[in-house]
Amino acid sequence: MVTRSNLKNLYWIVTQQVAHHTINGCNLRPGDLLRTGTISGSEFESFGCLLELTWNGQKQFPLNGTTRKFLEDGDEVIFSSCCKGDGYNVGFGTCAGKIVPPRD
Repeated sequence: MVTRSNLKNLYWIVTQQVAHHTINGCNLRPGDLLRTGTISGSEFESFGCLLELTWNGQKQFPLNGTTRKFLEDGDEVIFSSCCKGDGYNVGFGTCAGKIVPPRD
């Protein structure tokens, strides 16, 4: 786990984002997936991206026994998320991808 954040750290709450999305007639339907973007907290453990964790590549970040400033070819990135409450847990599972070198 590299980082963990929370929706409470959003600048715009979800209802404000939905209003902004639909105010000009965008057809939002049940089942549509909305994305908030990077959610960063005020503590190091809740910084939302590697750019923040490395202070724009100026500091090394410990990762699996090595250190990094940026992602490298061969790295695997896995996203997961869930919302937990009294008696329920809603999530979308995991989304994974591998960083590959550019084609020649």
